[in-house]
Amino acid sequence: MATYRELKAQLAELESQATALRQQEYDAVLADIREKVIEFGYTEREIFGSRRGRPRLSHSVSPAKYRDPATGATWSGRGRVPNWIKDAKNRDRFLIRE
Repeated sequence: MATYRELKAQLAELESQATALRQQEYDAVLADIREKVIEFGYTEREIFGSRRGRPRLSHSVSPAKYRDPATGATWSGRGRVPNWIKDAKNRDRFLIRE
């Protein structure tokens, strides 16, 4: 019966071989796909479908509307209310007037 060390060495060798074979297959499949895309003129939309139904990430940043006079921290008025303005009865004193 094999020892634990021998089995670990065999496992490491098999993982190394599996990684190398996977990379070879990956490269061959990718080359085949690229060849067929060029040959038949597939578009991204034909391969992956429309983007309908997928969530869109909004990366737009709202301009600052409020400023903390003590620290200079700003808040757009959207999202979680920062602690420096949370307890203010009148937020107008924090408004940025430009």
